[in-house]
Amino acid sequence: MSLRYLSTGGAAAAVSLGEAVVRGLAPDGGLYVPRAVPRLPAGTWERWAGEDLAGAGLAELAVELLAPWSEGTFDRATLRCTLTEALDFPAPVVRLSDDLFLLELFHGPTLAFKDFGARVMARWIAALDARARDARARDGGHGGDDRPLTVLVATSGDTGSAVASAFHGVAGTRVAVLYPRGQVSPRQERQMATLGGNVTALAVEGTFDDCQRLVKAAFADPDLARRHRLTSANSINLGRLLPQMVYYAHALLRLPRPSRGPARPTLVATPSGNFGNLTAGLWLQAMLGREEAAAAAGLAGFVAATNVNDVVPRFLAGEGFAPRPSLRTVANAMDVGDPSNLARIRWLVDDDLERLRRRVVAWSAWDDDALRGAIRRLHRDTGHVVCPHTAAGVLAIEQALAARRGGRPGARGLVLATAHPAKFAEVVEPLVGPVEPPPALAAALRRPLLSIAMAPTLAALGSALSAALG
Repeated sequence: MSLRYLSTGGAAAAVSLGEAVVRGLAPDGGLYVPRAVPRLPAGTWERWAGEDLAGAGLAELAVELLAPWSEGTFDRATLRCTLTEALDFPAPVVRLSDDLFLLELFHGPTLAFKDFGARVMARWIAALDARARDARARDGGHGGDDRPLTVLVATSGDTGSAVASAFHGVAGTRVAVLYPRGQVSPRQERQMATLGGNVTALAVEGTFDDCQRLVKAAFADPDLARRHRLTSANSINLGRLLPQMVYYAHALLRLPRPSRGPARPTLVATPSGNFGNLTAGLWLQAMLGREEAAAAAGLAGFVAATNVNDVVPRFLAGEGFAPRPSLRTVANAMDVGDPSNLARIRWLVDDDLERLRRRVVAWSAWDDDALRGAIRRLHRDTGHVVCPHTAAGVLAIEQALAARRGGRPGARGLVLATAHPAKFAEVVEPLVGPVEPPPALAAALRRPLLSIAMAPTLAALGSALSAALG
């Protein structure tokens, strides 16, 4: 029987992956989660390592990993086609020392880890909508809606450019990106607000939390959602989230491992803002399930690295969940005061704080001075240049390894390097000198800005959508 997805709100019917991806947000305002996380059969990880999937492309591993999540929605041929087309760039593991590695997730078209989920989701949504159109054509064109889908997304930085790039020019879709005016880096803004065509960039007078609130309010407004055929592309959407499991598995397979016996235990540091990236890692851990499977993979636990927006670290410390306005920092993609994906994480552990503490082994909050210091020190000591978000991951993993947290001595660290440092030149270059922008970013910097200013109200969003999208 195919996997069904429930809402964290508890008041929506179970749906297929396809329905969850197209809807984005559940009708009751909750987030879709699997009824039960599919488990890898015994010996699967060892087989993957033996077949050298570590040396294979991301897409080949993605098919194996995501097949159980998509049963009843995509056959294996469609899954392979969409994943091969989307995941056509590398994710190298870079060694900094015997105990510390970086997983570079910024080699996609917009130079950020969001490319993984955004590109897969765009192809899944296009495939699902084309299937629905074909079905209506066979039925004589009755009972459907042939207007384009409107992909509505809120961003604090990299999500917007990744989604805009992923859907730019995709038939049957339009994109509206909401971002806080003046609170994303100039280069991030250029990547998402210069494309034109079927992409509209809306510069909201407010914070990321205002942008996210407006997206949720739009989905909760039946008239607005129906008029524009809204779907979501934030980590709210399962289509964005599920593909992110793949690079965790890919990295664990690529790390040096002994010729026999279990892999060396690895703590994975995940820079965290809206906590979708960590959710994906925890789902992979749940797929491994048994202790012996986790040992074979070497996954010892996670280190969630945040900046001073520490709502979730405070929650883990037992202070309860108390959302508050986000604070602006140099790691702007982590400037989130009400992270929506915590609902999925709490669902996964049945809202058991002790269970969560056993899976996430350390939490840390870093201010701008600490992040700048880490960027400067890492460059001086290793020659590597990292973005502010990756710097938070480095600081957190260093703290975790020094404390030998996670219950296993001799652990090593893997930090998710989430964005290319050239995207944050105004922060990075004063610390380490010039950083050459890759060709795709250089091209975006030459294009004119096409954003539309917008007040942080649902009425203003409705007017902007009607004016820009019709």
